[in-house]
Amino acid sequence: MRRLVAAVVAAAVLAVTGCAAAAPERRDTGVALFQWSWNAIADECGVLSDAGVAWVLTSPPQEHVDGRTAGVPGTDGTEWWWSYQPTSYQVESRLGTRAEFAAMTAACGEAGVDVYADAVINHMAGVESGSGWAGTAFTHYAYPGTYSRADFHDCDRNPDDDIDGYTEPFVIQHCELENLADLATESPRVRETIGAYLDDLLSLGVTGFRLDAAKHIDPDDVAAIVAALPEGTPVISEVIRGAGEPVQPEQYTGFSTVWEFGWAERVGSFVQDGSARALADLDPDSYGLLERSARTFLVNHDTERNGTTLSYRDGRELSAATAVMLATDYGPPTLHSGYAFSERDQGPALEADGSVADASCTGDEVPDRIVDGWEDRAWVCQHRWPGTLELVSWRTRVVDAPVTEQSSMESAYVSLRGETAAMIVQLDDEPVAVQVPVTLPDGSYCDVVVPDCASVIEVAGGVAAIELEPWQAVALDRFTRP
Repeated sequence: MRRLVAAVVAAAVLAVTGCAAAAPERRDTGVALFQWSWNAIADECGVLSDAGVAWVLTSPPQEHVDGRTAGVPGTDGTEWWWSYQPTSYQVESRLGTRAEFAAMTAACGEAGVDVYADAVINHMAGVESGSGWAGTAFTHYAYPGTYSRADFHDCDRNPDDDIDGYTEPFVIQHCELENLADLATESPRVRETIGAYLDDLLSLGVTGFRLDAAKHIDPDDVAAIVAALPEGTPVISEVIRGAGEPVQPEQYTGFSTVWEFGWAERVGSFVQDGSARALADLDPDSYGLLERSARTFLVNHDTERNGTTLSYRDGRELSAATAVMLATDYGPPTLHSGYAFSERDQGPALEADGSVADASCTGDEVPDRIVDGWEDRAWVCQHRWPGTLELVSWRTRVVDAPVTEQSSMESAYVSLRGETAAMIVQLDDEPVAVQVPVTLPDGSYCDVVVPDCASVIEVAGGVAAIELEPWQAVALDRFTRP
């Protein structure tokens, strides 16, 4: 029995009549709201909660370099990556104030949505001097009230101390990642300073953390930092899998969960190629993927820029792959929602004072808008694409019923969850008619892709006859019936 991938682009009906029993609910899906302001996240949490989203991931909340003061040739201070160059651990950034951050976590908490913060603890700034967003003046290895030169590594491998290869753990975890001042995380003082920052975020209502660039921190150091957090604090380590490299995700699973980059790359590729059979046969062990503590994702702010995964530009393919992720029982999923860009470094829309403009979703977002072109810095709102949040709701009803069968029929992918659910998605630009053997009891089921049960699928003799349009999907579950 193969168990990893189930694919469908769905719009679930949340309230229906005629259900034999009340649907269970277990929430485990997260949404990374990349470069969303604290006020915008607060406003969005109600929508996310209604859909069954468990948690949101913020961009880094700490004070960061004000790029306008850095004097870096070829930059103008609007680039997104300034957020990943800390200058202090004050919760003041161009995404909002400390008070706005606290108000956001309170609003999300009231809605039943947890808040995870993107914690940048591997390094500080990557420029020689400048000012932080809250006015902190700094030089590359001196951050008043936070760190001095003794708190940073000096790998002494080349003139600029940068990582010059990925063959030695020492170089990967002690040299500088693109000139970013590398913290000596083995130092008790550095660990205490980082711990105080994470504790401060917890006091502001944060419940979990993404550890940015965890691969560049010795696993023992990460373990010590995590051990100092309250027991049970969710932690996700960013550890990119590299073939033949000495630092691998498995080294971090003893004390955190880890996103499986290899899974994202393969699922995205299989969907894009229309390889329904490859999706059905995808097995973590066969591909050398994580066996435990895996989290799934399809795209993040780095991969949509470096081209290693799908991106919002892939439209319908990304929607289908998102459904794959939400249907799988390999690991808890994370959605990504950001803004359009034509250049890798391009930042989000800004206000006149340099702060990030509040994200805004219309509710009419569609995945194929690329046909007409995306305006730079427009909020894409991928999580609002038709079927995405609805399928999150579907997941809350069926996730505890394991995937019992996966198969392909022509260009369609089929996934079954015993007598609980069935999902079928067409992975091609042509329509297809399929007779799908399902394990749902005979009877009528709402196709939850179509709101308000406007489309009904009949299961007769253990078979569902379905006509699929290009990239169309059908999703059924025993709790959603006419």
